[in-house]
Amino acid sequence: MSVDPALLSILRCPDEHHAELTLDAEAQTLTCTECGRIYEIRDGIPVLLLDEARQPASGDAVENADGGETANAEEGGEA
Repeated sequence: MSVDPALLSILRCPDEHHAELTLDAEAQTLTCTECGRIYEIRDGIPVLLLDEARQPASGDAVENADGGETANAEEGGEA
């Protein structure tokens, strides 16, 4: 089941930076372009709860909306 494109265009990360989210349709997840948190989509509904989000794998860089990369904050990079 997919998420409505109109809904995807307005969804943002619930963290204080409110960055855009990118869709991985195959994995049924949304990934924050700023912090890299991964939010599941369950039964077509994005679960945008910080407590249920997964962190990116250690060492992975997060691609910003402008195409640049930000180091994972856990490794001392600035997010």
